[in-house]
Amino acid sequence: TEPANTMFAKVMSISDVMMWRYYELLSFRSMAEIAGYKAEVETGKNPRDIKVALAQEIVARFHSQQAAEDALADFVNRSKGGIPDDIPEVSLSGAPLGIGQLLKQANLCASTSEALRMVEQGGVRIDGTVISDKGLKVEAGQCVVQVGKRKFARVTLA
Repeated sequence: TEPANTMFAKVMSISDVMMWRYYELLSFRSMAEIAGYKAEVETGKNPRDIKVALAQEIVARFHSQQAAEDALADFVNRSKGGIPDDIPEVSLSGAPLGIGQLLKQANLCASTSEALRMVEQGGVRIDGTVISDKGLKVEAGQCVVQVGKRKFARVTLA
């Protein structure tokens, strides 16, 4: 369901203003329904709720209703800082391994310099804890590594 989750997240990332154009072009809802949604937003309804409905409609059309529901659950989980269910499993050797090498070898960053930049910017987490030490050596064991908001890997380091 990764393509469905990605599709859902991309629709959720459009601006509130652009959402209406997406509704007009991509939704099977009537113009009257869309006008009703606009009126609800103007009277205080959170546009996010309307955008969720659009994202679910689009994902259901290209995948399935179940995929749309799963994508919403995944989106909510991630927005609360949760870890997705289906993340890549990576086995690496060479412990203790420098954080830059670990991120590169786990395919979470294209290069060690990019990896170290991500650490510097506070975009790297190990088991939910932000890593700020570019000189960190990761010991043998298993951990969930996250780079940015969307890149995860369950790393087993030997």
